[in-house]
Amino acid sequence: MAIINEIKAKAKADVQKIVLPEGMDRRTWEAAVTATEEGLADIIVLASPEEQAANAEGLDVAGITVIDPKTAEKLDAYVDLYYELRKAKGMTPEKSRETLLSDYTTFACLMIKAGDADGMVSGACHSTANTLRPALQVIKTKPGCKLVSAFFLIEVPNCEYGYNGTFIFGDSGLVQNPNPEELAAIAGSSAESFKNLVGVEPVVAMLSHSTKGSAAHADVTKVTEATAIAKEQYPEYQIDGELQLDAAIVPAIGASKAPGSTVAGNANVLIFPDLDAGNIGYKLAQRLAKAEAYGPLCQGIAAPVNDLSRGCSADDIVGVIAVTAVQAQGMKK
Repeated sequence: MAIINEIKAKAKADVQKIVLPEGMDRRTWEAAVTATEEGLADIIVLASPEEQAANAEGLDVAGITVIDPKTAEKLDAYVDLYYELRKAKGMTPEKSRETLLSDYTTFACLMIKAGDADGMVSGACHSTANTLRPALQVIKTKPGCKLVSAFFLIEVPNCEYGYNGTFIFGDSGLVQNPNPEELAAIAGSSAESFKNLVGVEPVVAMLSHSTKGSAAHADVTKVTEATAIAKEQYPEYQIDGELQLDAAIVPAIGASKAPGSTVAGNANVLIFPDLDAGNIGYKLAQRLAKAEAYGPLCQGIAAPVNDLSRGCSADDIVGVIAVTAVQAQGMKK
């Protein structure tokens, strides 16, 4: 069973409210209809009547909650909430109202903050910055989490490595050049994400061009320091490094290069030393190994907020809706 189908089954078992703030895009409406028909979530789309008419023509949107921010029942409450959250940064009541009427992403984040939605999926027609900035301003980071990062859920067909070909690659979408403390935080968040989404124990490899001292370089030292920090901070997870990719996932090579390591040869969570490596790695898997790559998915925010590629399809959005719903379930446990 494909991992996305397993995630969809989990989403259906405990339905969450997911808000889509991009009602000005046809793909949003198509995804909303599909997600509603499949029972993946209670979908809320933010759109004016004009935006709905222009982008939802011919679609059955009867099961979708549509909210026009300009006439929303709770607009005044959200204006007050946003003002209170940001007044120390110079926010005024007037500016708060102006922002909510013009920026649907901020409106969606305030819905989550107020408990009227459980998660948000955006980015089909907004930049990553425009998706994450309001989330960090309004929802903020998860308690105890030092860093917001991004990961890809990777499923490689006909693959005996990882968990039946399923991996998390982190960070492959957000943090450019993490220091050891940040790299350790990415490892901890990625392990938690794997356990929540896939439902099995994470085995975390801190990747490098070196395995257990086979090379000496400042880049290797960063990974070994991050490994030590991660082991101390997240003792509940199996974490080891530094490991080359083959030593991390191929049992025979892991046993040869890192004897005694419980992670080597068995990893299903791969932590890359920087964004260059992570981005290149996931695209190699996607293009050469024909892997399904879901992401970039965010971790470390106090409620699930996920960014989309602006080239995404409606089906891509449906998959991320399901992931976001399962993340929301996990945060409520």
